Amino acid sequence: SRPPPVVGRGPMINPPNRFAPLHVEADPDWEGEETPAPRTQFFEDASESLLNANDSPDIDYTYGLNCYRGCEHGCAYCFARPYHEYLGWSSGLEFETKILVKTRGPALLRQELLSPRWKPEPIAMSGATDCYQPAEKRFRLTRACLEVCAELRQPIFIITKNALVTRYIDVLAPLARHDCTAVYLSITTLDSDLAGRLEPRAARPAARLRAIRELTAAGIPVGVMVAPVIPGLTDHELPAILDAAADAAASRAGYILLRLPHAVKDVFERFLDDHCASRKARVLDRLRALHGGELYASDWGQRMKGTGIFAEQLRRMFEVAARRAGLNQRSFTLSTAHFRRPGEQLALF
Repeated sequence: SRPPPVVGRGPMINPPNRFAPLHVEADPDWEGEETPAPRTQFFEDASESLLNANDSPDIDYTYGLNCYRGCEHGCAYCFARPYHEYLGWSSGLEFETKILVKTRGPALLRQELLSPRWKPEPIAMSGATDCYQPAEKRFRLTRACLEVCAELRQPIFIITKNALVTRYIDVLAPLARHDCTAVYLSITTLDSDLAGRLEPRAARPAARLRAIRELTAAGIPVGVMVAPVIPGLTDHELPAILDAAADAAASRAGYILLRLPHAVKDVFERFLDDHCASRKARVLDRLRALHGGELYASDWGQRMKGTGIFAEQLRRMFEVAARRAGLNQRSFTLSTAHFRRPGEQLALF
């Protein structure tokens, strides 16, 4: 037996931590009281830096930042889940219920940007967990980081699946006037019911499309990321998502194939068992076809697009749909020309 899905949570499992020698599981035959729905816990993160560098050749930015580790959105497919294993927790339910909060994040960001060692270049917020997850309503650390960027005119682009981003238009609009920001809304499906099961605490698709309209109306460059594309489940929606984003006044678009590193495979398979059992075999077979017979391949340049005939079909479908929708006609080029540190102008005299 297994516990039933809990509304507002991802798959109810905690797969083994690949770094831990022991793994404890509940007794499936236990007939005592039901386990209560898990509550989110917040822990202070004592990190001494905020900017994270990466050298991945298939990612077009060097530095990313996020004030949260773990994510309450509970997306069954989230490739960031295995990072929680480095903390001694699991990629499953603990990833979405044990959230580390970098309360010093804005101060650390200011310190790093003011350092003479910082050579201005665009920063991504965020490359892993969502900077506008529900915890942001309570801690407002993403807003504080944006205020630092606005003061210094530090270019920063945002990737999120939460309409909460529109609450910060007052900070983003001044950045946009100096070509210092752009926002990408991630949309996986237009099916609100499927989204509610797949991404339980994220904004629903209609809210994300409204966010695109509001941000664009405020003069902020906005794109859509069809991410992840789930073969056999959501891939057929790609043209419709691009059309809806274009109707909402998005300018650019991209897509990323479903990624299932490490224990994310277990979490996603449990999601399929709970919610899409009739499609499970089709989804997993198509994934294997895209990754050389495996559910996931980590090769640079292939992990996010796949290989083979199905990958080529997906690429062509995206290109045709994006062109038909009028997307990707102009680029989002963020500028470092307006970056300023307090007192630098006085140094001229």
